[in-house]
Amino acid sequence: MKFSTREDTDISADELFAAVSDFPKIERLLLRKGAMVRRTGTNGTNAWTIGFDWRGKQRDVDLAVQSITPPERIELAGKSDMFELGVVMTVVALTPTKSRLIFEADVRPRGMKARLLLQTAKLSRAQIDRKFAQRIGDFVGRAATGQLS
Repeated sequence: MKFSTREDTDISADELFAAVSDFPKIERLLLRKGAMVRRTGTNGTNAWTIGFDWRGKQRDVDLAVQSITPPERIELAGKSDMFELGVVMTVVALTPTKSRLIFEADVRPRGMKARLLLQTAKLSRAQIDRKFAQRIGDFVGRAATGQLS
């Protein structure tokens, strides 16, 4: 199941890319939202195990940066016990002082139970897309105002 959204902001593409690639600030933001974040990368690699409660059950996602192409693209890959996850963030310069973040997430099931869960999620696709766009919009808004930390 793929999710994507575009968010425009009134900061330059370089500033937006710096904000979405500032992993220590994003870690602190996740911690404030109640997630457990543990850095697992070695030798300068960026990788994390992120734990959170979802529907009353503890979930863990292993997430790692696959590639960074400054100043425009970051690719992340991850997996949990039920899903494989791919995330691509692309920064596009619209003008010297405006930019757009294109955020794409691809969730793939790793088993029959996960496949059924995604099938039921497709029934409420509009609501999920709306919440996804809202959360990414909040993230970009925080980045634009420097409130990630």
